[in-house]
Amino acid sequence: MMESLPQVFTRETLPSQVKVYEVSARDGLQAESVTLPAEVRVELISRLASSGLRTIEAGSFVSPKAVPQMADTQVVLDALNLDSAVSYPVLTPNRRGLDDAQAAGAKDIAVFVSVTESFSRANLGDSLEVTTARNLDVATAATSAGMQVRGYLSMVFGDPWEGPVDPQRVVTASARLLDAGCSSISLGDTIGTATPGHVAAVLQALIESGIPAESIALHTHNTYGQALANVYAALQLGVSEFDASAGGVGGCPFAGSATGNLATEDLVWMLDGLGISTGVDIRAVAETSQWLSRQLGKPLASATSAAIVTQ
Repeated sequence: MMESLPQVFTRETLPSQVKVYEVSARDGLQAESVTLPAEVRVELISRLASSGLRTIEAGSFVSPKAVPQMADTQVVLDALNLDSAVSYPVLTPNRRGLDDAQAAGAKDIAVFVSVTESFSRANLGDSLEVTTARNLDVATAATSAGMQVRGYLSMVFGDPWEGPVDPQRVVTASARLLDAGCSSISLGDTIGTATPGHVAAVLQALIESGIPAESIALHTHNTYGQALANVYAALQLGVSEFDASAGGVGGCPFAGSATGNLATEDLVWMLDGLGISTGVDIRAVAETSQWLSRQLGKPLASATSAAIVTQ
């Protein structure tokens, strides 16, 4: 039986190439109740790199009391070739985390800022003003040290405590992160409530403010089944970087209504069908997702993974 691949129908108005920012080994696993040992995380990352993914979030330097799943990130980095063609960014929420990342040889980091007061206190442990200033300081210091810095924005499309979020708040927060040296801003649909029209409205507000689409990434959750539709809306406005997680593993441990991330193989299947280049072998990712499912002892959400590996 011939392996099923999507028929290709291109759209000239869409980007010809997309960067897939793989988050399963950090954002995905930190939301799981099972803590995988370092050697299993290293194997996951190695499998993902072999599939053609060139940016794989490797872990975070945070308090092990807050996120025990990431406690051995230095061990993971020690086992990776940090001088290879693959980028292995790590999340660093404060100066201590940045110092630890630098000591471990990390070349790329990410900082994390909330758009809302409530989530800042629930997730980052302090007021929005304090946590934002702390992360802007980390971004500035890392940039000065020659590191590549990415900025995450959470609760961009709605907050479970505060409700709707004004797109202008997203514009202001994005501009501050870019001014601090971030090369790109990942817009987080943290609780998965965004719809394509909502995504388009936020992106248009950013672009009209002078922030180029090339500096914007989108991080979707599939809580209401809208993740791929939201990606397509962003593609139409020129966004060409998307976060995804093998198998759809993860969610947000600090927002109870958030379910899994967009599955990498679901994203790549759609992009392949649009003739958009990613450099990613979809079968290799699907097989890795099935392997990860066994490590976690539970089925994962990706429909594409299940379809491909049964052929």
